[in-house]
Amino acid sequence: MPPYDLIAILGPTASGKTPLAAALAAALDTEVISADSRQVYRRMDLGTGKDLADYVVDGRHVPYHLIDIAEPGTKYNLFQYQHDFLQAYEDIRRRGRVPVVCGGTGLYLESVLGGYRLLPVPENPELRAALAGKSLEELTALLRTYKTLHNTTDVDTPKRAIRAIEIEEYYRHAPATERPFPRLNSLVVGVDIDRDERRARISRRLRQRLQEGMTDEVRRLLQEGIAPEDLTYYGLEYKYLTLYVTGQLSYDDMARQLETAIHQFAKRQMTWFRGMERRGYTIHWLDARLPLAQKVEAIRRLLDEGRTDAQTKPEKNLNQ
Repeated sequence: MPPYDLIAILGPTASGKTPLAAALAAALDTEVISADSRQVYRRMDLGTGKDLADYVVDGRHVPYHLIDIAEPGTKYNLFQYQHDFLQAYEDIRRRGRVPVVCGGTGLYLESVLGGYRLLPVPENPELRAALAGKSLEELTALLRTYKTLHNTTDVDTPKRAIRAIEIEEYYRHAPATERPFPRLNSLVVGVDIDRDERRARISRRLRQRLQEGMTDEVRRLLQEGIAPEDLTYYGLEYKYLTLYVTGQLSYDDMARQLETAIHQFAKRQMTWFRGMERRGYTIHWLDARLPLAQKVEAIRRLLDEGRTDAQTKPEKNLNQ
């Protein structure tokens, strides 16, 4: 067994990280833990890009975790993710396997790779009342005044921004005993995709998902009784499609603005991952254009190198 507790596969949207994680898990006879902040929600499939068919490799179903575990309309958060991640991680480890965590939510990934120690953050009615009525620009400026531990890259509605400020304000004034989280020795692999290719894939995938019924998915969620503001809270596809379905945007404006927003989001994802490198994480980047089998083989070589290094340097941690 390699000297790692965890293998992480990260990359921007449309980079091909999920097929790689599933193929690697199949090759190593292990399981995948998702690190995606929206794929936790049931019945939000096309808009979150679950692509569950990726978890079928050579006719074999690769087990995955932390997908379809929460109801739409609820507010799943980082604290819950860490709790659920640890449960899945420990379950997989008990069966003698090294889990593969895969996703594009930088904060979720870094919270487990770096062993963030977090407290659950309650609502602050007084703070919410004080912030009510402020514009998104004003809220974003206020959020930047905090020493931020939380991801602001997709805070694209006032409601989300207020929650982010609420979290930062709580941590500023509540240095209570933190929940312990293990420090994991992780091999971190990134899928590096050329900007132009990434943009082409994003545009192509968006058109495909619209054709497959992404608009109908949002209509069904609204018909279930989920409030429009709760769907827009999830950002990107759910924000713009809700605005279209409720008559606030034309179809063409929705498609154009959504495409631009996804391109911007992918750019911010890469900014986060480059920031992780500046914060001391070693990310082994693989060219997205490589055939899948070659990428899997490259990761296996990294695992073998880690095993060799462990024989002479047992303290080595690729994230240090």
